[in-house]
Amino acid sequence: MTAHDPRLTPARPDLASVHLRGIVEAQRYVTPQLCRIVAPSAVVRREPVPDAPLDTEALAGEPVAVLDENEGWVWGQLLRDGYVGYLPTEAVSASAPAPTHVVTVPRSFVFPGPSIKQPPLAALPYAAEVAVVKEGPEPFAQLAGGGYVIARHLAAARGWRDADYMATAERFVGVPYLWGGKTSLGIDCSGLVQLSLRAAGVNFPRDTYRQEASPAAKPVPGGERQERLRRGDLVFWKGHVGMMLNETRLIHANAYHMLVAVEPLAEAAERILSRGGGPITSIRRLRD
Repeated sequence: MTAHDPRLTPARPDLASVHLRGIVEAQRYVTPQLCRIVAPSAVVRREPVPDAPLDTEALAGEPVAVLDENEGWVWGQLLRDGYVGYLPTEAVSASAPAPTHVVTVPRSFVFPGPSIKQPPLAALPYAAEVAVVKEGPEPFAQLAGGGYVIARHLAAARGWRDADYMATAERFVGVPYLWGGKTSLGIDCSGLVQLSLRAAGVNFPRDTYRQEASPAAKPVPGGERQERLRRGDLVFWKGHVGMMLNETRLIHANAYHMLVAVEPLAEAAERILSRGGGPITSIRRLRD
């Protein structure tokens, strides 16, 4: 049978999603259970062990199709970008209510009661989705699962857009670089691009090579010439991506600074080439 990307295919030798019957080989096929992420964010690992590589993170409210649960881990597929992996069992729930609001600040505390003097229970990352059951008392909103958040840190999820995706990316300047990360505690290059574009309503892939091939963006003819570049253009290397703040400066989460940093594109390109990362492979621009 045709080889499939294991990161995007809910199939193991012993188990696969029922829709893959006849497409991939497995000992048995199951119907996934629709769940949601109920932790502020949840790690998605390649194996069901705490020190397995981190492939990505799922944010609160994100839907996930769960196929298996064993010894504190669930195995399933994130429904927004298709990523497959293992998540902590306590991070997901089949009975979580549909989200009503989205977090619009880098991080917002969840308090046990309507008082900012109480020790926070958790901190919700940007773009996390929550179910609000009651507005108030001022300045709070009460969550369905318990706890209170600052209402001004939320927006109604229906129709929400943070249209200036570059302004979203700039909020993360100085955030530590973390392979697989997607929050203000740590983020990687493709995570920064995906998260920023998702806030603007663009469903973008997770991996750089898939981002570069996405039909949501088109090549910039002559993009290697500075005068052809503009704010929001995506610059790709093999295994790396950044976004242009203007015609000369790049913002990217990178393992050289170990931060989300802003620097001249020319400097970044020269350094990446000198360190064995290769030349720029393409420059792409979102379609209107």
